[in-house]
This record gives sequence, structure tokens and C-alpha cells, in this order.
Amino acid sequence: MNRPPRTKVFLEGRYRKLTRDLPQTVFFCPDCKGHPRRRKKCERCEGFGKLTRDSVQELVAWVVGKAFGTRKNKFHGAGREDVDVRMLGRGRPFVLELIAPRQFDVDLAALEAEVNRRNEGRLEIQGLHWSEKARVAHLKETPHAKEYEALVEFESPVEAAVLEKLAGERREVVQRTPGRVAHRRADKERTRWIVFRAFEAADEDGKRWRVRLVTQHGTYVKEVLSGEEGATRPSLAELAGVPCVCRELDVYAILDAEGNPEPEPRNVPPVFGSGV
Repeated sequence: MNRPPRTKVFLEGRYRKLTRDLPQTVFFCPDCKGHPRRRKKCERCEGFGKLTRDSVQELVAWVVGKAFGTRKNKFHGAGREDVDVRMLGRGRPFVLELIAPRQFDVDLAALEAEVNRRNEGRLEIQGLHWSEKARVAHLKETPHAKEYEALVEFESPVEAAVLEKLAGERREVVQRTPGRVAHRRADKERTRWIVFRAFEAADEDGKRWRVRLVTQHGTYVKEVLSGEEGATRPSLAELAGVPCVCRELDVYAILDAEGNPEPEPRNVPPVFGSGV
């Protein structure tokens, strides 16, 4: 006898990640994969099964899942940022898929407020509303350029005039897969565009600069800055003629594919079915 399909509820919103120790989804240990038996003897995670205490997914789903009467969920983001990268501005769009909920009469505005109250200073969600399955594919398949701000440290002082000459021009960069993601990405070269928007001195000796830049979907931003020993060309280090490293990185805006701002958020929740 065939089992009836499980009921699912889809909620959509945006999250702002305010800390540098939070992955988007559950960060299972790559050695034991969080398996209940294997993790007991795992030296890498010391039996925890994960490499971080929690994630955006868990902090949201613990509250939301309790209200809907389910622990089972999937978290779908419009891309993702690294664990040590903050997500600021209006936040990153996401859909939370709740599996087999038992409660449906839920006040989403109150739920949003409770998530934010419990995670003050670490995580905020905004605009939580009812959604539908079609939005998951839309979020995952739609390419988005992003605007970043990076704190960059050069090996030696750089004159403001040198950096200002780099601002405003759209450049193509060729990137080989960085070593930090080689275990999960094919080793190949990718061509992407970038635009350096602005440079602001972050110290008095000209070695630390705050850099605003916009990059095409799929760009490895840290390597655009450092060059990773020539794996990305041209890089900021190459263009400025001084080696540098990215000390901090923040996402400030999720843009459209060409780097233009997204439309302003609606004042009212969308009509069910309008996202299909």
C-alpha cells in the first residue's frame, strides 16, 4: 500500500547574519558526517558530529519547527556566504521547508519576532511570509551579483591614488578553483566580472583599506583580492602591485545578475500562487 505524501509548509523571508562563526546550514563533520555511531569515535569533531555549535538553519528552525510541531526541515538559500562572512544589508532570501507539520494556525509575525529575540546580536530574519515549493527552484537557480565590503591588509603601504584609479571599471577575472574549496568543486578555470566601487583607508599608514566591490554570481571574492599566488588574475594585489590578504568580508547586497539593485520589498505579503 502506498503511503500518502507528507504535508509540507514553505515559509520565505530574508536573514541577516551578524556574526562570523555561523554557517548557513548544518555544518556536519566531514569525517563522520554526523552519523550517531561513527561520531562517537571521531577525533575531528570529538563526538559532536558537527564543526559548529549551530547554524542559521538551526537557529531559525528550532523556533519555527516548534511552533509548527515538527523537527524535520530543509533550508534553501539564494546562495550562501562562508562561515566567517557576515550577511548584512537587507539580508539573503531564504525558504524554510517544514516537513510533516502538525500545527498550521501560526502567527508568522510573532514567530519572526521570537526568532529575533532569541538570537539578538547573532541573527535576524525579516519579512517572514507563506510561500510555496516553486520558490525554492527560483531562489536556487536565479543568478545574483553581490556587493561586498572587505577589510584588506597590504604588505606595505599603498597610496590612495593608486587604488582610486581601479574604481569604477568592470573587469574580467579568470579564477582557478581555490584550494579552500577544491574538495567540493571541480578544478577548472572560471571567468567572472568584478567592479571595485570604492576604497577607504582603515588606518593611518596606508596598509589597511576597506574595499567595496560588486562581483558576478559564482566569484570567489577572497581570491579576487589576494590572487592566491596567481590562481586569480588580475587580482587587487596584482593591480595594486602589493601583496595583500582579506582580513574580513561582509555581504552588503544581493543584486540582480547585472549588478543592479533588487526591487524594494513589498509592503504586504504576496498573494499565494504569485511566485509560481
